[in-house]
Amino acid sequence: MTKKPVVAILGATGAVGQEFIRLIEEREFPYSKLKLLASIRSAGKKMMVNGTEYTIEEARPESFDGVDIGLFAGGSISKTLGPEAAKRGCIVIDNSSAFRMDPAVPLVVPEVNPEDIAWHNGIIANPNCSTIIMLMALKPIHDVSPIKKIIVSTYQAVSGAGKEGIDELKEETEAYLKGEEMHPKILPSKSLHKHYPIAFNLIPHIDVFLENDYTKEEMKMVNETHKILHDTAIAISPTTVRVPVFRSHAESIQVETEAALTVEAVRRAIDQFPGAQVLDNPDKMEYPMPLYTSEKYDCYVGRIRKDIYNPKAINLWVSGDQIRKGAALNALQIAEYMLAHDMIK
Repeated sequence: MTKKPVVAILGATGAVGQEFIRLIEEREFPYSKLKLLASIRSAGKKMMVNGTEYTIEEARPESFDGVDIGLFAGGSISKTLGPEAAKRGCIVIDNSSAFRMDPAVPLVVPEVNPEDIAWHNGIIANPNCSTIIMLMALKPIHDVSPIKKIIVSTYQAVSGAGKEGIDELKEETEAYLKGEEMHPKILPSKSLHKHYPIAFNLIPHIDVFLENDYTKEEMKMVNETHKILHDTAIAISPTTVRVPVFRSHAESIQVETEAALTVEAVRRAIDQFPGAQVLDNPDKMEYPMPLYTSEKYDCYVGRIRKDIYNPKAINLWVSGDQIRKGAALNALQIAEYMLAHDMIK
């Protein structure tokens, strides 16, 4: 990567924005200038990046003048500032859901469909975290034999609800252990009129319910998978569940393929896929767990086994860090890919 772009991070003070900064430092992402942007509430705060102190600026359309890459942490502001940034020549890599299903916007997991980056018009969308982690396990299988059907249940960390979700789990756990009353305000969704504690609990409800009785989060997995794999014929049945885990998602998946595959072929395909690792030793009680996949770059896959009744189905378990691969890392990898392929002018 010879070019050093001007980079702006929108939402620099939130959980994903903070992860952008950590990853830029860890991966030595090149930049000639860095701008940290947030809402007016955070403007004026100081933050250190690579030993240099930066002042948080209020995010405005003109903030993106002269910026090459905009790393958007997500949120409703993307809808307004995304097009404004793109208009000014900035390539926006956006973590919100605002542009994911826009047919003019590529929806990209770099290991899965990097070729789609080429047709962007200034905005590239990061998929939903649960979709990314699922496809890191399923794309290598899809490459061996096309996927026909997916049944998936997610076990999603509170980091998916942002810093507020993480704080809520901490506060509720402390209150519960002290015998005090818990006061949920965030989950299952901040926008809803009713909230439930997540400490020592599971909530089978993420985002709002739609007319078909699936949640918006569940339908994201359906629609985004179809778009990323360019195949709307794949049958997908999702159930998304919030669990009292801080930052790493897990998913139980049954995948049916066109041809019957052996467990050995599936293991080999996943292990050879960049960003995925097999951790599957039942005899040694080794399998992926959120506590141990947190802070990791890769997604880990285990419990790989043939379905008992369907000869063309494989059951597996995957876990990956929601804030990293499910959000900030995926977006930064898109930027790295574009730099490596000379796609930043």
